[in-house]
Amino acid sequence: MSPPPGRGPTFRRRAELLSPSRAAPEQSAGGQAAPPPADDFDEFVRSRGRALLRFAYVLSSDAYLAEDIVQEVLARMHRRWDKVTAMDNAEAYVRTAIVRQFLSWRRRRASREAVRAEVPEPAGIEEPQQQVLARDQMWQLLAELPRAQRAVLVLRFYSDLPDHEIAAVLGCGESTVRSQAARALARMRVILAGKGADGDG
Repeated sequence: MSPPPGRGPTFRRRAELLSPSRAAPEQSAGGQAAPPPADDFDEFVRSRGRALLRFAYVLSSDAYLAEDIVQEVLARMHRRWDKVTAMDNAEAYVRTAIVRQFLSWRRRRASREAVRAEVPEPAGIEEPQQQVLARDQMWQLLAELPRAQRAVLVLRFYSDLPDHEIAAVLGCGESTVRSQAARALARMRVILAGKGADGDG
């Protein structure tokens, strides 16, 4: 479900608040202002922020939680952006942080809204109705899985990562990745069968 108008700052506004140009300079031990993070943090947020938000939404099935997770991760990345960009793949590191933040998130909303099973994306060519229904059904099934199983499927099928990379992101063994994927797919089949039985009745 799309966020209602007027509810809190938008993701874009939140990301702007993390801009190095808006951040107060940190003080070093000698009282001198520490150098600001790398200038390309702004550009990274502008160019990749929407993709990161979509990724977090696929994981969480909750637009507001996705915003909170991405904001929290970007705030941490901003403080040490020079070290992040020194890595081989800065975005992969950020996405790993988003997955781990999602898995460890403990805050619960007082009242949860119905989740619309649709990944937010730019307006484009309208899809055939059958494809839309199939995609919506997939997101609904994902939303009913435990977090760890959902993360495995998202990393495997949405991010197209091999099992060894998924294991590295989640901090587990490849055998755990395979067992979680198998359990998730089995659970989705059970849910689908139940929905079919309900429909027949």
